[in-house]
Amino acid sequence: MLYKNVYFKFLIRPKNSTINFIKFLIKTMANFIKPYNDDPFVGHLATPITSSSITKTILKNLPAYRSGLTPLLRGLEIGLAHGYFLIGPFVKLGPLRNSDVALISGFLSSIGLIVILTLGLTIYGIATFEQSKTFQQSDIKELQTKKAWEQFKGGFFVGACGSSGFAAICLSSIPLFTL
Repeated sequence: MLYKNVYFKFLIRPKNSTINFIKFLIKTMANFIKPYNDDPFVGHLATPITSSSITKTILKNLPAYRSGLTPLLRGLEIGLAHGYFLIGPFVKLGPLRNSDVALISGFLSSIGLIVILTLGLTIYGIATFEQSKTFQQSDIKELQTKKAWEQFKGGFFVGACGSSGFAAICLSSIPLFTL
């Protein structure tokens, strides 16, 4: 008997209100989370976040999905966004962060990473897209051809290098952002 009393003394039993609340949450979430387009074989769950119109609007405005952009402009815009923030971690967290050449080494490091990323885009393009002789204008607007991927890659490289240089100029010339 002593063993049972000791056992129940340390056992924490949840109250009925807690159990009822958990059951309510499970039933409520089961109503919100369903298979995408009611097809359980898709492998994607439609939640209030992934199925909302706000999320769809934000994703439609990304340069990869926005209609009316050429592959060159898509790559340029993506490169501009990525090159601008690549310099910061190299300047503030790099091995030369406490030296006088932190900004120059950070800029050159970000350019080196941009070259590596562009080489990755090149390898992907070579491995994915086959060489074909004829291209139509409608094919160039999509990123599913070799020529369009090359334009995308070139736009990415120019945009990333340009925005990384712009960030370096901002960091060096604006007194508020000095190192």
